[in-house]
Amino acid sequence: MWNSFWRPRDRFSLDQLRYLTDQLTKVQVVSDVNKDFVIEALRSIAELMTYGDQNDPSYFEFFMEKQVMGEFVRILKLSKTISVPLQLLQTVSILVQNLRNEHAIYYLFSNEHVNYLITYSFDFKNEELLSYYISFLRAISGKLNKNTVSLLVKIRGDEVVSFPLYVEAIRFAFHEENMVRIAVRAVTLNVYHVGDDSVNRYISSAPHKDYFSKLISFFRKQSMDLNKLVSHTLINPGPDSTSTIIAAIDEIEDNLYYFSDIVSAGIPDVGSLITDSILMVLIFPLLLPSLRIAIDNDMQSGVVTSLYLLCCILRIIKIKDLANTIAAALFCPLEAFTKSSGGKLNSHIPSHGSPSEYQLPNNDDLTKSDIRHSMFNVPHSSSSSGFHPEGVLMQNDCSCPNLSLRDVLLAYVTKGDDVQVLGSLSMLATLLQTKELDESMLDGLGILPQRKQHKKLLLQALVGESSGEEELFSPKSSLTRDGAGSDIDAYHKKIKDQYGISFLSSDVGISPHVNRFQVIDALVSLFCRSSISAETLWDGGWLLRQLLPYSESEFNSHHLEVLKVSYKNCASDLVEEVKGIWSDFLISVICDEWRKCKRAMESSSPPKEPSCVLFLPHPHKFSLEDNTSTGSSFDAGERMQELVKVFVLLHQLQLFTLGRASPEQPSIDPPGDLPANCRAQISGIDVSGPKAGTEISLVNAVPCRVAFKSGKEHHLYFQAISSGISGWLVLAEEQPSQMSHGIVRVVAPLAGCNIRSSSLPFLNPPKSNDYGRMKTKGLVDGRWTLAFRDEESCNSALAMVVEEVNFLSNEVHGRLKPLLNLETAIDLSSSHLCVLEDSSIRMLPKSL
Repeated sequence: MWNSFWRPRDRFSLDQLRYLTDQLTKVQVVSDVNKDFVIEALRSIAELMTYGDQNDPSYFEFFMEKQVMGEFVRILKLSKTISVPLQLLQTVSILVQNLRNEHAIYYLFSNEHVNYLITYSFDFKNEELLSYYISFLRAISGKLNKNTVSLLVKIRGDEVVSFPLYVEAIRFAFHEENMVRIAVRAVTLNVYHVGDDSVNRYISSAPHKDYFSKLISFFRKQSMDLNKLVSHTLINPGPDSTSTIIAAIDEIEDNLYYFSDIVSAGIPDVGSLITDSILMVLIFPLLLPSLRIAIDNDMQSGVVTSLYLLCCILRIIKIKDLANTIAAALFCPLEAFTKSSGGKLNSHIPSHGSPSEYQLPNNDDLTKSDIRHSMFNVPHSSSSSGFHPEGVLMQNDCSCPNLSLRDVLLAYVTKGDDVQVLGSLSMLATLLQTKELDESMLDGLGILPQRKQHKKLLLQALVGESSGEEELFSPKSSLTRDGAGSDIDAYHKKIKDQYGISFLSSDVGISPHVNRFQVIDALVSLFCRSSISAETLWDGGWLLRQLLPYSESEFNSHHLEVLKVSYKNCASDLVEEVKGIWSDFLISVICDEWRKCKRAMESSSPPKEPSCVLFLPHPHKFSLEDNTSTGSSFDAGERMQELVKVFVLLHQLQLFTLGRASPEQPSIDPPGDLPANCRAQISGIDVSGPKAGTEISLVNAVPCRVAFKSGKEHHLYFQAISSGISGWLVLAEEQPSQMSHGIVRVVAPLAGCNIRSSSLPFLNPPKSNDYGRMKTKGLVDGRWTLAFRDEESCNSALAMVVEEVNFLSNEVHGRLKPLLNLETAIDLSSSHLCVLEDSSIRMLPKSL
C-alpha cells in the first residue's frame, strides 16, 4: 500500500486529494512504520486545500463530504508519537490561516473538531509542540468575528458557559517563554475585539475576570525584577548591563501597551477592573511608598524605578479615572501609603504548572534578598507644614506626618541627586502631557500651562462669569481653589472609601497659586545647582517653558536675581575656557549646543525619555564644581561641552525672562582681519591651515630634533601659527633647494598644546541609540618631546607658542563678547599655557 503513494500523479489535483484522504481512512494504527506517510499526507492535504480554496471550490466540497476534519481527529487519537501531533497542528493552522472562503471557515468551526483539538491533552513538556499549539490558537483567533465566535462557544440561554479557545489560551499567559506570552496576548486581544456582548459578559465574570488581576500581579513581579536589575547594575555594572535593562524595559512597556489595548476594546467593567488592580496591586502598595526620602540608601534605585513606572503607566494606559486617581494621590501624605502597604513586601506568579493559582506569600516566607530589593521598604515619613526641601531631604525618621508625595517630587528637584532630579522632572512632565488628566488636577498640582489657564479664564469671561475677566489679566491668575479642590476632594474620597487608604483631609493642602509658585521656585532653584548635569537641566528648562510660554509674569524679584547670578557665574567659567585647551573649538561647540538647546526648549515633548533615568550611573561624568585639570584632554573637552550646555540654557532663560525669543544663532561676532605681518601670513598658510606635504615658509621657525620612533631622530623646524580662532604647531623639514622654506611633516593643535588631541569625539559621534549601545574606540593623548640647540632656542620657541596662543584666545574672547556681555574684559595676556622643561617643550601631535 505504501509504495502506491509514490505513483506519478498531478500534485495539485483533486485525484491526489482523493487518494491521500482514502489512504488516511485506511490507517488503523500510527507507528514508526507508517508515521512518515501520515505526516506527509497531512502536510500535502494542507497544500491541496489552500490551492483549491484559490482555484477550485470542488476541493472543499470533497473535504466536507469525506469529513476530513474527523479523520484528523481520529489520526490524533491513534498517534503514539510526538511528530504526528506536531504536523496535525501545523496542518490545521495552515488551513485556518489560508482559507479565504467564509463558508469554509464556518464549516471548520461548526463542528466540535476544532474545540476537541483545543482541549486535547497534548504533551506540553515538548517545547516545539507547545509552540505549534499556541500558533494553532492564534490562527483560530485571527478568524474570529461576531458570526464565527458563536461556533466556538457553548451557550445556555443567552449566556456563554464555555469558551475553550479563551480559557486554554490564558493558561499560558504567564509562561516563562516570552514568545508564548506574546502569542497569548494576541489571542486574547482578538477575542476582546470581537465585540460580542455575551462573550464580553463571560470574560468579565468570575472566575475569568481574575485573569486581569493576575496580569497586574505578574506585571508587579516584572516591576520588582526590573528594580533588582537596576540595583544590581549599580553595584556590579557589566558589559551587558545596558542591553539587559533595555530588554526588561521593552517587556515592561509591551505589557502596558497590552493593558491599553485591552481597555480600548471597550468591554464593560474591564477598564475598571484593570484600574482597580493597577492601583491596589501596584501603585498604592508598591510604587508610591517607594518614593521615599532615605539618606541611608545611596543608590535609591527604587525611587527612580518607581518614577519610571509611574510615567509609563500614565503615558501608555489611557484611563481617565486611573490618571486622575494617581494625580490626586500625590497630594496625600506619604505615611498614608506606607501604612497601607501593611508589610506585604513581595508577591509571585505561579509557574505554568498551576496557572490558576495566585497567592501573596506570608511575611515569614520572605528572604532577606526579597526585603532588600523590595521597592517599598520605606522608613517613617516626615514633613513640615510648608515646603522646605532642605528639611525634607535631611531628615529620615522625622516627626511631621504631613509630607505629601508632591512635596517629595519637588524636594528631589531642589536637593536630590542627578537621577532623582531627572526622575521627578519626568514625572511632572508626564503629568503635564497626560490628556486624560482634568485641568483642575493640573492646576492643583501647580503645573497647568499658562496658555491653558488663559484659555479657561477667557471662556469664563466670554460666558459672563465675573471673576474670569479679572483673573485673566492678573499676573497671579489660576483656576480657583473651589474648581481645583472639588475634583481633587472627590478623588480623595474615592481613595479612602474604595481603596481603603486612610489619611486626614487636613493633611492635604491644595492651593493652585501657592503650588504653582512652589513648582516655579523649585525649577529656578534647580538652575542654580552646579552639581546637576546639563541634560537634566535642559529637562527642567523645557518644563519651565511649558508652564510659562509667554513672559516673566510669574517670576518674582528673587527668581530673577538668582537666575542672573547663576548666569553670570556660568559666563565667568566660560571665559576661563577661552584660556583652556579646547579654546579653538569653543565657538563651534557653543553654536552647535545653542541650536540643540533651542530645539529642545521649543519641542512638544521633553528632551529625554523617562527610561533614561534607569541607565545608571548617569551619563553626566563631570560636575561644574570640578575644577581640577587632571585627566585626559577628552575629559577636559567633555567638561567644556557640559559647561557650554549649561551656559546656553541659562542664556536662553535670561532672554526668556526679558520677554525675548531666542535667536536661531547665538550673538557671536564674525571673524576679524588678520594683523599685518602675522606668522600665518608670513608662513603662507591659507584659511584651511597647514597640511602634511605642503610648502611653508621657515622664516620664524626654530630648529629642533625629534624622534617619532626609538633610534630614528629627525632634524626639523618648529613653528607655532595662529589664524583667527584656529592654531597649529608645525614640524617641517627644510628644503635643500629652497632656503627658508620647508615641507610640512606633522601638524598638531596649538590650543592646549601640552596635553591635547586634535579633535573632540562628541562633535562627530557614531550613530547609536539613546542608550549608547554602540561602543566607541577609546582615544588617548600623546606627546612630542622636542630637543632644541640651547636654552635660548627653547625660550624662543616657548615665547612663540605663548604669543600665538594669546592671539588665538583673544580672538575667541573678542568674538564671544556680545554673547557674554561681561562688564569688564578679562586680561588674557598674563596667561601661560606652556611650561619650560629643561630645554624641551612637550606637545601633543595630531597623528604619528
